[in-house]
Amino acid sequence: MNHSPERGQLPLPDYDHIPLGTLPSRIHALDQAGIEAILDYERHHGDRLPVIQVLESRLHALQEGAEPSGSVPQDLPEMTEGHAGSQVSPDTAGPKINPPFHGVSTTQAQPRP
Repeated sequence: MNHSPERGQLPLPDYDHIPLGTLPSRIHALDQAGIEAILDYERHHGDRLPVIQVLESRLHALQEGAEPSGSVPQDLPEMTEGHAGSQVSPDTAGPKINPPFHGVSTTQAQPRP
């Protein structure tokens, strides 16, 4: 029986919170064993096809002679306090919209000519 690693044992911190768009750059520093561990974890937990395809593609590249490069990031820039993403607050929220009551038409019937 194949035993997948636990989330805390993965070579990428906060793996479950990494956006798919940043996954290829975040796994670039991992060796074949690291990619295999994440791939095994993904197959047993999320089993998301796009993620599996990215991981399998990188695994294939490593098997064909690609070398790991860079370093494994220890935090997610998307999750840090200084992130300049969209923050909704009362000051930045849009206007309050009051939907019409059910059964009340907002358009008037037009007379026939």
